[in-house]
Amino acid sequence: MYAERLQNAEVSGNGKPYFKRVGHCLYRNSASSIYYALVKKSGKQHRKSLKTTDRQLAQRRLDDFRGQVARFITPTKDKSTTFKELAKEWFDTAKTRYKASSAAGAENCLRQLNKHFGRVPVRNVTRADLHNWEKIRGAEIGASSFNHERTFLVAVLNLAIREGLITENPALAIARRKMPKRKIAIPSKEQFVTLIKTIRSFDCRAWEGADLTEILAYSGMRLSEATGMVWADIDFERGQFVVTGGPKGTKNHEARTVPLFPALRALLERMKHQKQPNPRQRIITINTAKKVISTACQKSGLPHFHHHLFRHFFVSQAIENGVDFKTIAP
Repeated sequence: MYAERLQNAEVSGNGKPYFKRVGHCLYRNSASSIYYALVKKSGKQHRKSLKTTDRQLAQRRLDDFRGQVARFITPTKDKSTTFKELAKEWFDTAKTRYKASSAAGAENCLRQLNKHFGRVPVRNVTRADLHNWEKIRGAEIGASSFNHERTFLVAVLNLAIREGLITENPALAIARRKMPKRKIAIPSKEQFVTLIKTIRSFDCRAWEGADLTEILAYSGMRLSEATGMVWADIDFERGQFVVTGGPKGTKNHEARTVPLFPALRALLERMKHQKQPNPRQRIITINTAKKVISTACQKSGLPHFHHHLFRHFFVSQAIENGVDFKTIAP
């Protein structure tokens, strides 16, 4: 019916709104004066409101739409393909590029998106549906989680374009949310010394937690990078070490060589002398020092510190000592 109304010439005598053809593939609603596009390709009609009453702007949007239709390929999938089905296909391919933790995060985001769009055929997902999702889901989660889900929503619908199910991505109309700026409480030198002394005042089961905390603070590594290091990564003769990220790899999937600064060298030499390890042995055998750090902060009256703050501590010390931290802790 929509296409028939657009294709018909002026309707007269009944006083009802009508669509008047005002140019090639261009129509205007007599009541609202809004312009519409009707483009044909391979016997299929592609229709779209141009959302403007300005003729010149409508023409530019029509040209863009005609370009989209021209690039539109013959669907390679059934038109009834649901969002959930396409999301699974996208994830099965994309997860090979992610670390395990990132893949798990993406899978969780898609699980949440499927609650809203899972059963809907992809070609039937409208901007109204997306704005409804934005309204409902946006009230349930924070800006960071919302932006993550939006990223995967856009990715799945981009696949729908490549598969010829839709001509444009309606999710791009959903804006990313601004992240609140949080003040980072970086430990001072005095606070760091107090923290380490407090941890080492506990029994020997907590000492490796102190070692891990010092390694983070003296190297600028992320937690997974520090816990993934083996003794073979340390070159005492050349005064450097290699950050590989262990089995999980680094954040950017690239190894980097970092100078062995005095405080880190002294710590590692002491640990090596005590443990007499083999080259393939992990330097730190625990995966986290979260509990012992929290207990030590509470006992010594320090703010609540966490692993990543010691990376910031390293950066602050590097800046203070004139070291280009960007080249050693990317």
